[in-house]
Amino acid sequence: MVRIFNLIGIWSSGILSFISTRYMILDLLLLNISFGKKIRFFGRAKFVRSGSSRITIGDNCSFRSKPTSNLIGINRPCIITATGRKSIIRIGDNCGFSGTVIGCFKEIIIGNNVLCGANTLITDSDWHGKDPRSGENKAVFIGNNVWLGEGVKVLKGVAIGENSVIGAGSIVVKNIPPNVIAAGNPCRVIRQLNQ
Repeated sequence: MVRIFNLIGIWSSGILSFISTRYMILDLLLLNISFGKKIRFFGRAKFVRSGSSRITIGDNCSFRSKPTSNLIGINRPCIITATGRKSIIRIGDNCGFSGTVIGCFKEIIIGNNVLCGANTLITDSDWHGKDPRSGENKAVFIGNNVWLGEGVKVLKGVAIGENSVIGAGSIVVKNIPPNVIAAGNPCRVIRQLNQ
């Protein structure tokens, strides 16, 4: 009996992905967002692009927005916004996002094979531009093969080196070198990864 319910769950997840992907591809086309082959959606993501900004998504990327599409649990849909004047979001190939928010006013570059765990945030701004306490927007760069754990927040002006792992719940406010495990608030290197 349990096996039957598992098969029904797998089948319904496939149908959800098929329908969500078709709907979201139409949405991306209407928003003039460039995307590669084999892009997949699980539930409805939200994309916002101002007229002069650009969003580019590579091949074989997936966006999980349905709460149960990631078994650790997702508390919001994926939200990708490029709202700054001439802002740029560039996502590489083979990336996965689960309830991830990417908020861009300047530039956010995400490499290939980047995994963003449930409820992650990547932003290059303080989001209060008219408040004199806010600083200037600063670009964010995430290298190839980076893994952001559940609930990680990557804030403006940060570069994360390739092959690094950022532990769950971390807040990244300074650059992280390649090939390390880093965690905490503020995020700091815990150890090197063996090559």
